[in-house]
Amino acid sequence: MNRQIVRLALPNIITNITVPLLGIVDLALMGHLDDPVYIGAIALGSTVFNIIYSSFSFLRMGSSGMTSQAYGAAKKEEVSLVLQRSLLLGIALAIAIILLQYPIQWVAFQLLDGNQHVKLLARQYFYIRILAAPATLGLYAFYGWYLGVQNAIIPMILAIVVNVVNIALNFVFVYWFGMKSDGVAWASVIAQYSGLLLAGIFFYARYKQYHIRFSLGRIIETRSLKRFFGVNSDIFIRTIMLWFVLAFFTSRSARSGNNILAVNTLLFQLFYFFSYFADGFAYAAEALTGKAKGARKLDEVKAVIKGVFRWGWVIALAFTFIYGFGLNQIMKLLSDNQLILNMAKPYYVWIVIMPLISIAAFNWDGIFIGATASRAMRNVSIIVSLLVFLPAYYLTYTAWGNHGLWFAFDLFMLIRGLGMWYYAKKDGVLWYAGAV
Repeated sequence: MNRQIVRLALPNIITNITVPLLGIVDLALMGHLDDPVYIGAIALGSTVFNIIYSSFSFLRMGSSGMTSQAYGAAKKEEVSLVLQRSLLLGIALAIAIILLQYPIQWVAFQLLDGNQHVKLLARQYFYIRILAAPATLGLYAFYGWYLGVQNAIIPMILAIVVNVVNIALNFVFVYWFGMKSDGVAWASVIAQYSGLLLAGIFFYARYKQYHIRFSLGRIIETRSLKRFFGVNSDIFIRTIMLWFVLAFFTSRSARSGNNILAVNTLLFQLFYFFSYFADGFAYAAEALTGKAKGARKLDEVKAVIKGVFRWGWVIALAFTFIYGFGLNQIMKLLSDNQLILNMAKPYYVWIVIMPLISIAAFNWDGIFIGATASRAMRNVSIIVSLLVFLPAYYLTYTAWGNHGLWFAFDLFMLIRGLGMWYYAKKDGVLWYAGAV
């Protein structure tokens, strides 16, 4: 089991590393410009897209869980149909996003705080990057499907290509053409379509056994479609609640001024960087848990859980050590603005303890997604967002200031992990006594 976990986790870690590196490069490019307003513009604009696209990340997670179960059960037609359903849904959602871009941006920037200059630049970023919606959602479907068929190499290649193209174009547009946040947006659009094209080429070249004739009747078969939308709607609600917390965090940071917004944005990149390592093993858990469930090999569920948690604690301890001793040096790579660096130091403690506090939430996410235990994930996210995170913030912010915001977020991650553990023990989410 350890070999299987590592075989899937390592490519996913490499895949995920490229994502925070892209965010770090974006911020570093803007952070070395004369005006910190560009950091705020990228922060607000990226938050809007993180909410939009991650709200639809069920295309990846639902595709991964259902594909891996069909793969484990050796149902070739269903493996193919999951991909077709996910791609068609992704196209429909992308068209809706583009058609509704004006009301979406109006609502988003009403909810997100920031001065008018920051918002003006963030809107410019938004109107460019929205053009990548079909490619981004299509890639979500492909990423989940490839993981479901136990292939983590192709998603790794796709992510590397997308992000290398993106980073290269960032430098071209910003340094050669003198563009600012608009250049970062155009780089994202071009890179996403490059990745989607490559994903399609891999599918047609490597997975001929899953090439079945398109049939709308089979795609919309009632029982399968009901399950498809049931799982995805639960994951959608769960994701909305997670991004509500992240958007609230960014909005409250912006309300505290451009400097605090810059500080929290830079520090949060370190959480994202850890999360993509942790997600590497969570993605492995998705594929292996789903495959075991589809094959009805329930004993493997216990092995997956134990293995993923062992590796998760290793990752968490490693990051706690790295952040505990190296945050000063890491922060200097992100910005040379000494005022921002000095303001960030009092909040280092929240980043240092973050890996140990949050690792269980990442592990359980992967296990529950593979099991398509989506209702439990949804319930935990709703309860913890509304009844833990918000009260923790409002009870501490007056006395603790920005520390109260970080405290609320750390507590949110801790209780999410404990909540899913409770559901697994109480309701038999993982199907048999003794699995946890």
